[in-house]
Amino acid sequence: MKLPKPISNLIDSFERLPGIGPKTAQRLTFFLLHFPQEELERFADSLVELKKGTKLCNVCKNVTEFDVCSVCDDSSRNKKLIAVVANPLDAFALEKTNFKGVYHVLHGIIDPLNGVGPDDLFIKELIDRISRLVDEPSFDSVNEDKIVEVILATNTSMEGESTAMYVSKLIREKGFDSDRVKLTRIARGLPVGGDIEYADDITLSRALDGRLEV
Repeated sequence: MKLPKPISNLIDSFERLPGIGPKTAQRLTFFLLHFPQEELERFADSLVELKKGTKLCNVCKNVTEFDVCSVCDDSSRNKKLIAVVANPLDAFALEKTNFKGVYHVLHGIIDPLNGVGPDDLFIKELIDRISRLVDEPSFDSVNEDKIVEVILATNTSMEGESTAMYVSKLIREKGFDSDRVKLTRIARGLPVGGDIEYADDITLSRALDGRLEV
């Protein structure tokens, strides 16, 4: 049986979204088919406004409605403590931890197999941002600038690790030594509730390396 063109078009559109296969796309489409017309129109308007009503923050490149996002505009934040993340969802996740610094969103990770290189990410903007912060005088001390800390908070996948290594290497090559820019990496190890017997060797090794005194 041949599906009507509007239905097949919407199924195709849903299939292009990550994590949605043909079956799920079909279910979503036929679910929306029973929506009242007004709700469908509101749904369509929300999709249109998704691009029209958002932009990237001029400072951190996170998604926002304004030129500068609420985090970068918050005077209580430590502007010299920057968590570098791959995408906006990572920043939202870290925000739940009561993190008091700011973010820098790369919008991806270096992935040569999928055609994503360093120039496709907001790495240059990060370097420029660090340069401005290093030259900015600190109010904590008249004679000494407050050190900038860059937390490399990309995923622990091979691509995430490669991205973190590339960014850290580039920062050092630009002349920012440890006296001015401190580079740290998020700790890796066993998740809460995880069983040691099911953990892989690398995870266990990192859990031991990151052990804390009790």
